Amino acid sequence: MNAPDTAVAFDAAIREAVARVEPKVVAWRRDFHANPELGNREVRTAKIVADHLRALGFDDVREKVAHTGVVGTLKGGKPGRVVALRADMDALPVAEETDVPFKSTRRTHWNGVENVGIMHACGHDAHTAILMGVAELLAGMRARIPGTVKFLFQPAEETPPIGEDGGARMMVEQGCLENPRVDAVFGLHVVANDTTGKVGYRSGPFMASADDFRVFVKGNQTHAAYPWSGIDPIVVGSQIVMGLQTIVSRSVDITQEPAIVTVGVFHGGVRHNIIPDQVKLEGTIRTFNEKHREEIHAHVKRISEMIAAAGGASANVHIHRWYDVTVNDPALTAWSLPTLERFVGAENVRVIDKVCGSEDFSFYQKEAPGFFYFIGCTPPGMDARKAPTNHSPRFYVDEACLPIGVQTLAALALDWLASEPASR
Repeated sequence: MNAPDTAVAFDAAIREAVARVEPKVVAWRRDFHANPELGNREVRTAKIVADHLRALGFDDVREKVAHTGVVGTLKGGKPGRVVALRADMDALPVAEETDVPFKSTRRTHWNGVENVGIMHACGHDAHTAILMGVAELLAGMRARIPGTVKFLFQPAEETPPIGEDGGARMMVEQGCLENPRVDAVFGLHVVANDTTGKVGYRSGPFMASADDFRVFVKGNQTHAAYPWSGIDPIVVGSQIVMGLQTIVSRSVDITQEPAIVTVGVFHGGVRHNIIPDQVKLEGTIRTFNEKHREEIHAHVKRISEMIAAAGGASANVHIHRWYDVTVNDPALTAWSLPTLERFVGAENVRVIDKVCGSEDFSFYQKEAPGFFYFIGCTPPGMDARKAPTNHSPRFYVDEACLPIGVQTLAALALDWLASEPASR
């Protein structure tokens, strides 16, 4: 699946257009960074995006998809297939600690917590600006495009507020990949653990599924001086935590795929001399295939309930399925590599390890072949292994990665549309 000469002929036009649009992309990114919005609340960001697409003469611009999402359709001057490009728009409830002049100082209410800081601590400001740049680039050469490009500006990738739906799953449910039907989808993510100019990818399972669990352990409250007169849910909860650690180490075949079960919350008690009535555990489950995922869910429930029963307590287990495994279509991945290598150099495109973080890009990949890749955003003079990671209050994006994002996404779309359908 190699791009034909007609696709390569787009390269000069892409490079020329990127040079023109780069200052705008930088300005958009800085504006979004200074004015971040949380999931399902990206009202200002969405308006800027929608106004931009309309100004470019897009054939169709849909707003309020999955609450605040924007879907734009650009029909090329020649008939052909349909490709989609995706960017996420939401920020995180993180108080920024960088010293950039466009630092976010915004604060808001989030999930019951007052006065929470807001920051683009995962680079979605860069993703949105990059895709706006791609939109301008492709709109300027639409007469030469053999097919249609759909632009998916998605809210709530970092999950919506408690009690709300949102994100990629809701975008798909509301028809973002239909009318016209999308044949392939591409997306990228800036990452701090690689240097600007580097591109990382993996064929097949790439990023883990993500599920969370809560375990409510019910005991019998009593005076801490007389523990025999009650049932201590703290002791039982502690035993459950230790029991859950045996799931991956003793019950999952990790020669097939890695997996993770982590307890991140243990709440219980209000006073040093009172054994409480109940404790709550919360954690996350990460897997790379559905078989392991289902097995681990069953193990979490069984271990929690049986350990609680053995201690005279009870356990109520709640597991919420969030994101599926992000799986890069092997054929589309192999096809994409020559395009990436033309723009960043073969020596800068490499296979990376599986990522235990998750992405709701996976929901698009369940509907059409998809390819998701990483671009480094740590300046070459810094050690990327020591750089503040994505989701850190000190996360930093080297803006030299922005034109790389615009070039590669635009080239992937054009190359794919110019390639023969039979090659898939």
